[in-house]
Amino acid sequence: MQTGYYASAAGMVTQFNRIDTIANNLANANTIGFKQDNLIVGDFMRLYKEARDTLPNENNTKEAAAFINRTMSRAPQVVDAYTDQSLGTMQKSTNNLDFALSQEGLFFAVKTPQGIRLTRDGSFTTNEEGVLVTKEGHEVLADDYFKSGGNISFATQDSVVEVDKNGQLYTNVPNSATLTPNKKLFIANPQNLKFLQKEGANLYKTDEINYLEPLADSGAVLQGFVEKSNVNPVAMMTSLIETNRLVGMYQKAMDTQMNDMNREAIDKIAKRA
Repeated sequence: MQTGYYASAAGMVTQFNRIDTIANNLANANTIGFKQDNLIVGDFMRLYKEARDTLPNENNTKEAAAFINRTMSRAPQVVDAYTDQSLGTMQKSTNNLDFALSQEGLFFAVKTPQGIRLTRDGSFTTNEEGVLVTKEGHEVLADDYFKSGGNISFATQDSVVEVDKNGQLYTNVPNSATLTPNKKLFIANPQNLKFLQKEGANLYKTDEINYLEPLADSGAVLQGFVEKSNVNPVAMMTSLIETNRLVGMYQKAMDTQMNDMNREAIDKIAKRA
């Protein structure tokens, strides 16, 4: 069996997965609040064996040769995937309903048809009823949502809207510059970010959503700012070039295994015959 051929094919599939991930990151390089995804490629069984103990068999024995052969035959594969939750650049905007979170691991809570979801995209607006919503029309939740329900809404005469660093909203008294408290943004801080599941449209799903308590003093809300994607286009393009080169190398290895080695073996057998 030509194990090198199958190992090369598996390695090529792994690089195709990397290309898909890199392409998705590049496509969202300008998406507000987007967090890049990364893959960890390795041969888990081989790494585990190396970390657990050393080769127990002496060299130049059948047992050692068998162990080395099994180890070398293991194909590279995607052993883990994760989302980089590091902060993106804070960019000033002209919309006073744009909010950004200046700390890692914090999220806005929004209500979607599929349930409550989390997002880092704080580019909000109001709908026809004056309710604070995302660009997709999902209602932005207040910190008392699980206790009293309701939403964050503004009256027609609310010409001034301000928010403090903890997410407390203020609106002006009609025909006055005096500010009065409105609702407060639901700022969530999930305990384990690895359990967050991306659903598209910059939304995250978590099984602990109904147990999350809003942060009383997050100190992280910035009004009039949006958080840009944390994707580094230059680094992503470099990774894309590297991955494409690896695909070419695996393709060459497969061609060598299937054609050159087989041709050489046939020639030798023919000569001996």
